[in-house]
Amino acid sequence: MNAEVQSTPKVPEYRETLLDGVDHIEFYVGNARQAAHFYRSAFGFDVVAYSGPETGVRDRASYVLRQGDVHLVMTAPLAPDGEIAEHVRLHGDGVRALAFQVEDAGAAYQDAVGRGARSVAEPHAVADEKGAVTLATVKTFGDTVHTFVERNEYEGAFLPGYRQEFKSGTGAGLQLVDHCVCNVELHRMDEWVDWYNRVFGFDVFQEFDESDIATQYSALRSKVVRGGRGGSITFPINEPAKGLKRSQIDEYLDYYHGPGVQHIALHTADIVETVGWLRQQGAEFLAAPSAYYDTLGDRVGDIDEDLERLRQLNILVDRDEHGYLLQIFTRPVEDRPTLFFEVIQRKGCRGFGKGNFQALFQAIEREQEARGNL
Repeated sequence: MNAEVQSTPKVPEYRETLLDGVDHIEFYVGNARQAAHFYRSAFGFDVVAYSGPETGVRDRASYVLRQGDVHLVMTAPLAPDGEIAEHVRLHGDGVRALAFQVEDAGAAYQDAVGRGARSVAEPHAVADEKGAVTLATVKTFGDTVHTFVERNEYEGAFLPGYRQEFKSGTGAGLQLVDHCVCNVELHRMDEWVDWYNRVFGFDVFQEFDESDIATQYSALRSKVVRGGRGGSITFPINEPAKGLKRSQIDEYLDYYHGPGVQHIALHTADIVETVGWLRQQGAEFLAAPSAYYDTLGDRVGDIDEDLERLRQLNILVDRDEHGYLLQIFTRPVEDRPTLFFEVIQRKGCRGFGKGNFQALFQAIEREQEARGNL
């Protein structure tokens, strides 16, 4: 008897419109009030909402920070046990959720789970007198999750369970999340690239190997996945590569105790003004070698900005066939050398500063060496 041949059903093409963009980024931290004060004072964020015992939430306190279209949520546990406390114990302060704004959280969740994502929380509605929000969550690399947020008709401060607050941070000109960089273990990068392609339909936008991102001591590999409506969501995914010494990815994985979000890039329309203000407020940045600026004009051509001012502020510049970008990276914002921020301005350039990788790696390695971790 002939065996019946069964064809594998074709997976329908992913609808990029299921994900409209980044809704917010939630951090689990040891002290949410202090974290909110830091981002308000040093980075200019406004505190716009609060959730905690005063709003009927018993196990956590959360502060919502806003600047432009960037929303950061600082959440701390109110007890020594539980999911939030365990996350902070293991990882230190770090990103728990990269949340997506969606039109239909149920559809986005069902599509993701149907494509192989692991469920964390099924679609559920939360409501107050301002309306209702539907939330659903799936797991991604390490202890990081993606939450789908459907808030089409909600008129409250942030989510049900939050009350409106306003403490001005004066602003620094930060406008939106340009990209979030994720660090994963050795030989896991391609696995997660495939996961984002299968689950969310993200495509590989760019990729870099040891020949692109290396010094005499260390190296890494990176692939950039991009998707969502209009390509509005971008995640470079890094893994360590073999070198003479331990790379920044190895150091991150050691101190974070697993994969997670390494840095968040925030876009500004005027990086010179933004970085000048941030430095005045106490934000600390990596320093590029002085020789970097000696040949900058030859390498990137004509730019609008004053080269000497860029040197003073340690702002890096790179160019591709579409234009140029300006970027700078903070030092780690916590005692563990894990999470940091990037400030970026794009003037046509679609890349990620490939020409700056050498200077950036050297700056990071100087800090690694000072910590005894190179």
